[in-house]
Amino acid sequence: MRALIGIVFLLLAGSVGAQERLSGTNVDVRLGIALKAPEAAVLKLIPDGWEMNSPTTGPGQGMNLSLTLLEQVSSQDAQGNAIDPIRGVAVGIPVRRKGTDVTGNMVVAGLFTPKGVPGAYGVYVPANVEVERKQRSDGDGKTLIEERWIFKGVDGDTLEAQIQYARGATTRAKTESKVFSGARPDFYRIYRVDAVSDVARSAATGVDRVSAIALKVSGKKLAALFDGTEKIVSITSIPSYSRQVFLTGP
Repeated sequence: MRALIGIVFLLLAGSVGAQERLSGTNVDVRLGIALKAPEAAVLKLIPDGWEMNSPTTGPGQGMNLSLTLLEQVSSQDAQGNAIDPIRGVAVGIPVRRKGTDVTGNMVVAGLFTPKGVPGAYGVYVPANVEVERKQRSDGDGKTLIEERWIFKGVDGDTLEAQIQYARGATTRAKTESKVFSGARPDFYRIYRVDAVSDVARSAATGVDRVSAIALKVSGKKLAALFDGTEKIVSITSIPSYSRQVFLTGP
């Protein structure tokens, strides 16, 4: 009987494990900008059955919209085969499924190089993407970084970010999160990430090593989110972002 119970347990464990499978891996350089955008415009992008879930703690406290500017250094599929790296900006909203404790980031829009379109979440549009990054370290060990990101979508949406900041003490952390699709909210991916990050500005913690920042956004879909009343809540430089992506289901 004990042997039979053991066999049943192993079969059940194998069944549960089979529901989660590796989709791919990538290593990126990223810049995260968290904002407090016009609430009415943000709510229009959240599908039925979901609600806004702004963080109440941490450097991004109070944000309701995120811009993730990314440049992949390397990318592989589930079998470890190389995939052409992509560049782009993903627009996300912190959400919760109503009446549950299911939370995560919901990707609702994005501008990406053609091979990243429409993306796993089905919301990215093709764009011409330019990235310029300069770093200078002086004799005292101070490091100044300048970044310029330009995204010009074929649908008329554009986003340009220019930032200058001093590098601070970085932190390394391993995290796990769920990211949902604004187009298909029942679809999500699991991210297991090992990242090095530097919070260069945070209204919540009082950190500010940003000496210059300019953010310009235009276009039919993005303009409503950037009507001039938006405020930057935090800026995070992520010079090393190593991610495993998992899918669930049969």
